[in-house]
Amino acid sequence: MNATVSLPTPALLRFTPAQVHAAGVTAGEVRRPWVEILQEQSGLPQGEFVRALATTLHYRVAAMEDLRRMAPAFDVLPFAEASDRHCLALREDSGALVLAIGDPFDGELLAWGGQRLPGAFGWCLAHPADLAAYLASHEKSLHAMDALLAGGSDESVRCAAADLSLRTISEDSSPVVKLVHSTVYDALKAAASDIHLESTSAGLSIRYRIDGVLTTMGSFAGLELAEQVISRIKIMSELDISERRVPQDGRFQVSVNGHEVDFRVSIMPSIFGEDAVLRILDKQTLSDQIKGLRLEYLGFDDTTLLQVRKLAREAYGMLLVTGPTGSGKTTTLYAAITEINHGQDKIVTIEDPVEYQLAGVLQIPVNEKKGLTFARGLRSILRHDPDKIMVGEIRDAETAQIAVQSALTGHLVFTTVHANSVFDVIGRFIHMGVDPYSFVSAMNGIVAQRLLRVSCPHCAEPETCDPALLAESSISAEQARGMQFRSGRGCGHCRGTGFKGRRAIGEVLLLNDEIREAIVARQPIRVIREAATRNGTRFLRDIAVGMVGRGETTLREINRVTLVA
Repeated sequence: MNATVSLPTPALLRFTPAQVHAAGVTAGEVRRPWVEILQEQSGLPQGEFVRALATTLHYRVAAMEDLRRMAPAFDVLPFAEASDRHCLALREDSGALVLAIGDPFDGELLAWGGQRLPGAFGWCLAHPADLAAYLASHEKSLHAMDALLAGGSDESVRCAAADLSLRTISEDSSPVVKLVHSTVYDALKAAASDIHLESTSAGLSIRYRIDGVLTTMGSFAGLELAEQVISRIKIMSELDISERRVPQDGRFQVSVNGHEVDFRVSIMPSIFGEDAVLRILDKQTLSDQIKGLRLEYLGFDDTTLLQVRKLAREAYGMLLVTGPTGSGKTTTLYAAITEINHGQDKIVTIEDPVEYQLAGVLQIPVNEKKGLTFARGLRSILRHDPDKIMVGEIRDAETAQIAVQSALTGHLVFTTVHANSVFDVIGRFIHMGVDPYSFVSAMNGIVAQRLLRVSCPHCAEPETCDPALLAESSISAEQARGMQFRSGRGCGHCRGTGFKGRRAIGEVLLLNDEIREAIVARQPIRVIREAATRNGTRFLRDIAVGMVGRGETTLREINRVTLVA
């Protein structure tokens, strides 16, 4: 029989038998975990609660730093079982085995653990959120990798594929198909926006883009495996598997929990073979999120919010949103359209692709293979008696000319263009041959935006900023004294990353007479920038630094997203 390690952690608090019993009675009535009810009734912070409970029940405490210090023993207790049972087998530096649990009141778990682990082992108590964060941090390298473990169990992979209900993939038990299935499954569960499958000199690397940041999920040896995975993606996307020298674009679809998820695929040749990027387009989830979406939900500060909302409610003209790929431009436009969509106006969009589906809005997908380009579609839209028009992206001179003319003839035009700042947009349009006078007459305002990850509110702690980082960020010591630096240490709520969610920041250029005259006269950007400052324009870097000063994000995060002035 395995002995329980009884190493009580020093703590100021412990629970009385009456408190534990009362929590158990409530848990039975509301059918929720006993440990969860006890924490709610205690009102203690996460760390203090675990220490008090461990002292009461004579368990050893395992905080997040203790879990990270020890090595996971997935060879003893596989990841799939650990996730299902909400526990974790760990090895101390000495080699001793420890089973970390989050719910010491779960008799079934205790009995199972006593029988499941071989030999002698100890017990320790961790907060369920810390266990979840630890497992999440290891899930990215283990879940997909299980598909290729020689002789290992494929149960988790079969479950993943069945849960996905991949309609476009025939049943196949080969390791390559298992890897593709589990990779897609993991990406959807992790709320990734893109999957990167990269051929390297050693084999295949899999990375996900989560909250705008690429994270390596696993690496697999073998050039042949990399070729087979890319070929499998090509088959699913109906692309030419024999062509490996030119880029190819395609798409495929899977069914998840009863709704369809689209994947837009880009294949690119590289020196080691081919790379694939899969953009995940979960239209139903996005449409559910967009219902009732308003501009304030995006995280803009009050000043920016008022400016964008004013531009979205103009009678005619153009509202242009700019920024890099993945900066939330389309979401901002849809939030603006949702606010003004009262059923009294004809709203028509042309997009590539249609990412959100809105009731009461005519949405037209670009189909270049059939000749339906942005320019051709926009011409047709103008004959469809629209009041407001959204052009997904201005990519060429013809589309830019038609969009400007549409704004000049009484329509309100929403559109995007790729540029780094509001001032770069001016140069882009003039370079495309748009007459400066027509441009300034049509344009009401330009919004340049970025998405910043926000420090997790559950685990963010005050920190002292490194002087070298301050200097690198062009922040003086005097300026730093008035700032509250905070960063997340990682917890179950943020999957161990220290960040939870993202917020939009935006610089808004409202065109007044002074700015219009400077653009028509082709004045240097410096002159236009000074005029914009006098008109109240706040720049992305200044807004981002303000967020750091309030402890909402970190200096490293804003340096990643914005240019250091």
